Amino acid sequence: MKSAKWSLILSLGVLPLGAAAEESTADESTEASVLETVQVIGDAANVATIPGSATLIGTEDIRTQSYSDINRILRRVPGVYVREEDGYGLFPNISLRGVDTSRSAKVTLMEDGVLTAPAPYSAPAAYFTPSAGRMSGIEVLKGSSQIQYGPHITGGVVNYLSTPIPETGKAYLKALYGSYNEIRTHGFVGKTVDTDLGRFGYVLEGFFRETDGFKRIDKAPDFNDRDQTGFTQIEPMIKVMWEPKTDIYQRLEAKFGYSNLQADETYLGLSETDFEKDPFRRYSSSRFDNISTNQYRTYLRYFVSPTDNLDLITTGYYSQFHRNWFKLNDLRNIPGVGNMDLSSALGGAENGQGLACLKGQLECTLRVRNNDRSYYLWGIEQKAVYRMTLGDTYHQLSGGFRYHEDQVQRNQLDELFSQNTDGVIFDRAKDGPRGKAGERTQHTKAYAFFLQDRIEWGKWGFTPGIRYEHVVQDLKDNNSPQDNGSNTLDLFAGGGGVDYTFNNEWMAFASAHRGFSPPSPRSAVRDGLDEETSTAWELGVRYNKGPFSAEVVGFYTQFEDLIVINNIGGTGTGDTENFGEVDSRGVEMALNFDAGSAFDWGFSNPYFVSFTYTNAIQNNDAQSTDPESIFSFGKQGNKVPYIPEYAVSFGTGLHFNRWGIDLTGNYVGETFTSANNTTQQINGAGEPDARFGKTDDYLIFDVAAYYQVSDKIRVLGGVQNFTNREYLVSRQPHGPRPGMPLFAYGGFEMEFGI
Repeated sequence: MKSAKWSLILSLGVLPLGAAAEESTADESTEASVLETVQVIGDAANVATIPGSATLIGTEDIRTQSYSDINRILRRVPGVYVREEDGYGLFPNISLRGVDTSRSAKVTLMEDGVLTAPAPYSAPAAYFTPSAGRMSGIEVLKGSSQIQYGPHITGGVVNYLSTPIPETGKAYLKALYGSYNEIRTHGFVGKTVDTDLGRFGYVLEGFFRETDGFKRIDKAPDFNDRDQTGFTQIEPMIKVMWEPKTDIYQRLEAKFGYSNLQADETYLGLSETDFEKDPFRRYSSSRFDNISTNQYRTYLRYFVSPTDNLDLITTGYYSQFHRNWFKLNDLRNIPGVGNMDLSSALGGAENGQGLACLKGQLECTLRVRNNDRSYYLWGIEQKAVYRMTLGDTYHQLSGGFRYHEDQVQRNQLDELFSQNTDGVIFDRAKDGPRGKAGERTQHTKAYAFFLQDRIEWGKWGFTPGIRYEHVVQDLKDNNSPQDNGSNTLDLFAGGGGVDYTFNNEWMAFASAHRGFSPPSPRSAVRDGLDEETSTAWELGVRYNKGPFSAEVVGFYTQFEDLIVINNIGGTGTGDTENFGEVDSRGVEMALNFDAGSAFDWGFSNPYFVSFTYTNAIQNNDAQSTDPESIFSFGKQGNKVPYIPEYAVSFGTGLHFNRWGIDLTGNYVGETFTSANNTTQQINGAGEPDARFGKTDDYLIFDVAAYYQVSDKIRVLGGVQNFTNREYLVSRQPHGPRPGMPLFAYGGFEMEFGI
């Protein structure tokens, strides 16, 4: 059997210098090489040779603080901003280098190299993310991601790495109990065995998380379940592989996963005054709110190396996703007022009549919507990697094709809850037939191609590449048949990077790339939107010597036809628009140092600092005059909403033979929450609106400790936000929302061979 490493070189097209001439031994880890073909970065050592900004968060980085919230994990990555929403990371809003944060719609999200958003083309604003607590790593690539990945590459790519199949038998179990009655367990068992038919491997995994939540709902005469603000999350997975004994290397791998979430979560925030008194309060009108989601996902991969210089990787994938967010949508029949949206009510409109309705102090009607939507995606992807030497240059040529299809279908229903002056619900009725509140289908077919060459010449490296996608979009709206139609897009991206290795310690790189982000079918067909494009430059330097490493990167990205979603958390027109031009520039810095290793202290004393400065500025006045949109009435020179100027993550630890402790701090600067950069809860039309204003700057600390009982068992505990800082992280979807308060936990971790 040929060497696994030859057959499974990074399809990213980036190898350590000199890798072309390096033969691997027969006992080298096959699983590690296989992962690299479907990973964005691969082995951590590859980061030092990528001609662009790249970060790999490893298993220990995730486990140290027992994080399951992707927001907290990504804080450590420079150039990444997250807008929290629920305090647990269930609905992340991720921005890379200044792109719009809304529902991570401008970031390509993947798990094991497969698109993981429910419908990344047809409905990119995702209400699903894999649980970060079960992952073995997280990869983040900015800048050079525009070539191999799509469709949303104006910012970059985030790739979740699921638990790999162990090379030797292994069993793992982690169990925690924490504040708000949180229970969390994560376990897996797997191994690889040699047989006469070849190598077989498997891993069986389960993840469970349940909590009562950290908010409390106001009492009502007919309601007293005040702790009904938590969630239950279940994610099992199975992964199997077979490497037959043949003259050429082959590997067949299959994965099956399932996710279920039941969360008593709401879009509704608080009024400014009530937030200052108790940010963890919820009004009684939100007591019916609940989101239920289910996702089934699978892929089948085939790796083959017909020759030593050629590798082929074929992936077929499929997932289906269903969610129903039953949530308060707006208010009806307010005496003397009529109807009112939630953000206006929280802002105190109409002398506080709407706010009184939300608090159960006024006779009115609560209109609650079944946001019932079904999604699917499937596709097949073929990648090829070919290695050759031409004169004094080594080339690794990689190319690929992907056919992808996805769809989202709405079938929504409104229900009316009649409330008396005591807050009692005395009647419940449907507001028309199912579908009246939204009945439409958005469907997309996409054909994607890329070609990239990694060229190595002495100490120089060059990585040019191009990407092309042909997208066919269809819209069918049963409530507005005049909007039905089709649209096609031809999208181009590409660019190149250059790097120079001075010696074993220093490397410099620079790159220039063009990216794109397509509109949804409805935005393209009905609203006539163009794709968002970006032109991104970056210049960086890396240093790595023993226990110290550093990376400093300057970036400048020009966005054109920025796509913004008007109705995330709003009840306005719902129109998405091309906002215009935005410039985002800044500096990223990452430093790592282990003083214990440097000074030979006999124990480990690591330090890290991750710093980001970003200046994201609007280059034109906003076209939108819809007062419901946070992007309306923006002015040239204003800052982009929810992009802080400064973000810093830092930490240190002490690790001895049997015990250790780690301290992490995160600082995030304040942000404007609207394009018109107002500090007041007033929209561009001068009307009260709780989504307008600013977020807080905040500094929070997390601490974690462990004691190694034996080589197989560890007890652990920690406190997140141990200063119990109260802070406002978002004004969307509707009104001020808090970050998580102090959260303490304890538990154990076991890992042993089988």
